[in-house]
Amino acid sequence: MARIFLNTLGGKISGLLMSRTTLLVVYLTLAAGSALKQYLNHAINNYLIFKYTFWHSLRLQPLYPEYPAEYLDSNHYGPFFAVIIAPFALLPDWAGVILWNIFNTAVLFYAIWQLPVSEYKRKIILWICSHELLTALLSVQFNVAITGFIVLSFCYLERQRLFPATVSMMLGLFTKLYGIVGLAFFFFIRHKWRFIGTFVGIFITFVVLPAILSNLDFVWNAYRDWYQSLVLKNSYNQGSDMADISFFGFLRRTTGLHVNVLYGCLIAAILLGFALLRYKQHISLQYRLMTLCYVLLCLVLFNTNVESPTYIIAFVGVAIWFTLVPKNPYTISLLIFAILLTSFSPSDLFPRFVREEYVKPYALKALPCILIWFDIAGRVLFANFLTSSRDQDYLNQPNINEHRY
Repeated sequence: MARIFLNTLGGKISGLLMSRTTLLVVYLTLAAGSALKQYLNHAINNYLIFKYTFWHSLRLQPLYPEYPAEYLDSNHYGPFFAVIIAPFALLPDWAGVILWNIFNTAVLFYAIWQLPVSEYKRKIILWICSHELLTALLSVQFNVAITGFIVLSFCYLERQRLFPATVSMMLGLFTKLYGIVGLAFFFFIRHKWRFIGTFVGIFITFVVLPAILSNLDFVWNAYRDWYQSLVLKNSYNQGSDMADISFFGFLRRTTGLHVNVLYGCLIAAILLGFALLRYKQHISLQYRLMTLCYVLLCLVLFNTNVESPTYIIAFVGVAIWFTLVPKNPYTISLLIFAILLTSFSPSDLFPRFVREEYVKPYALKALPCILIWFDIAGRVLFANFLTSSRDQDYLNQPNINEHRY
């Protein structure tokens, strides 16, 4: 009798936790709660930087100098970002920052829900990412939405919806350059010339669109200043303990070996190129999803402008990877390692002494993602996805229309 009761109770709890509604409530609560906490603690400096990109654009003030009377640090986002932040910048700070976090979270939640995997796997991905999401939200970061835009570009291209896919890429490209990785999915597109035409048209539109807040001369100068600010930030980050939590940041801090990040980008791009040359594998949905995981992790691991909140991008890749691979002691251990060291290490759930004495100085937050990246690279380069039955996990669901092949 007691066993029946416990089984019934366990089933109800499991059903509640795996409910889409529960997940949505959890995500929105994290978004609103973290924003309110940071507002009350006067810890919304990132949001103030974002907000003033809009006001500085309207006033034709340079976007990239420091404005110590308004916020600390300086802006490193593209001129187009002023258009995105505009609706929030017009609100009082308490409302703007809460809605900003909700907007970012909604984009990511929607993007994950569009992934061509089963509903159960989408829920697993959302739960795995939840704590890393909180880390990003506490910094009021835009990386949450950028992750969503990259995933959406993949999902829309899977459905051959070229216009929204390209817009998703541009939203990431013209704010933080990250959206450019969406071009890795070009090889999976059926109508390549139509995509190129769409890409060029939307690219030109996004280039000039910030002028609606200022003028074209201001925008051209802003693009030049943006480039210079990124060069300076890259130089600064390579000597910072708070930034450059990347593959080569990890190597530099643990071995003293200094490697130019461009070499890392080149190596990652060459490996991806070889993987994409495996044309016969393109028909496999699991292969295409693994490619998405690869670029999400590359975006963080081969990037000097990476801080702890940026890892939401990589962790979505980790979560998707885990739903694709066989569940065995090796893959489960890698996931647990990533949750403990990558996700939990910046939080109070992790021993402070270990965090301050080992994790931060040696960029250990990157280590689990590095190991998972090697696993993903091996799979996209050598695994035969055509023998896998995992594609049917998604395609066998009712009401699914596959538009690709």
